[in-house]
Amino acid sequence: MNTTDEQYMRLALKLARKGLGRTSPNPMVGAVIVKDGRIIARGYHKSFGLDHAEVAALKSAKEDVAGATLYVSLEPCRHHGKTPPCTDAIIKAKIGRVVIAMLDPDPRMRGESVKLLRQKGIKTAIGVLEAEARALNEKYVKHRATGLPYVTLKWAQTLDGRIAAAGGSTTRISSPPSLKLAHKLRAVHDAILVGVNTVLKDDPQLTTRLVKGRNPLRIILDSRLRAPLDAKVLKDRDKAGTLVVTTPRAPAPKLAALKKTGVEVLTVPPDKAGRVDLKKLLEALGKRDVSSLLVEGGGEVITSFLRLGMADRLVVIIAPKILGKGTDSVGDLNITDLAKAYKLKFDKVYRSGEDIVVEGEGNKGNFLKEITQTK
Repeated sequence: MNTTDEQYMRLALKLARKGLGRTSPNPMVGAVIVKDGRIIARGYHKSFGLDHAEVAALKSAKEDVAGATLYVSLEPCRHHGKTPPCTDAIIKAKIGRVVIAMLDPDPRMRGESVKLLRQKGIKTAIGVLEAEARALNEKYVKHRATGLPYVTLKWAQTLDGRIAAAGGSTTRISSPPSLKLAHKLRAVHDAILVGVNTVLKDDPQLTTRLVKGRNPLRIILDSRLRAPLDAKVLKDRDKAGTLVVTTPRAPAPKLAALKKTGVEVLTVPPDKAGRVDLKKLLEALGKRDVSSLLVEGGGEVITSFLRLGMADRLVVIIAPKILGKGTDSVGDLNITDLAKAYKLKFDKVYRSGEDIVVEGEGNKGNFLKEITQTK
């Protein structure tokens, strides 16, 4: 590793970020080709199904790339998917050296491309700006390494921790800029999840209408199918997909009526309380290639994810308001000892309009440090 390698890899990572919100279930990847100290090509994975970064860079080259160095933010793929293997294209182009930020945690990979490149006489270097590359694709890394989606909990509360007034008022707590922030979060997650109580109280759309970006799959937890058939999330499926998650306890007539509308229903085993088993749900979502999930609550749902230790990241919007009595943002976590408190690692604190936003890793936030070790 040297400062020159870091310089070009930093550019590759910057290019990769351009694919934010459009590449899933693939990762964001950027590539730069350098020859004789000059950048002769660059590319990134623009959207799922389109050329991967390496191929995009090779296609953009205006001169012969033989003997050049390719900088890529993730190990090139070796398997067939929507596109042919990038490793084959690199070998065919006679690239002389490949510098890789991190290995791919996909079970089909994990260094296999590096082995092939070395067998073909192509020099390789791994681990340049690896931490930055992992952070960029933390959602992809978790999904590929564990089979489960990366879970972000987001909620807005008053300074004293209330998400609604004692009278049940649904007046928005946060400022308009924070609402736009919430829509930006939706745009970079594969799916968004709320409980049926949120549907009953707020009748939300759960779309990204305030920002540019794709709408996430909308997931409604409804163990007994209480959501009305005319709810917005069930009617406007032309805007976004909807998945209603229920249990075998769901009344048969309501289930039949719901399916008749064309809404997809997923039946998941119940937990001990008779509600949707969230662990089983995450497993099912992972198998559907949902690599990231944004949980917007309400309080019962947020509490359930925290109690089970299933939050990888938290985004909490704190409004400069005090309610006193009201609905708590987080309920009972069965913690009676301060030493056993749900531990967080704050990495961002910033203003959003008149609000303060706190972001940090949850209990599962360290999984990135435990996997995808450099070979």
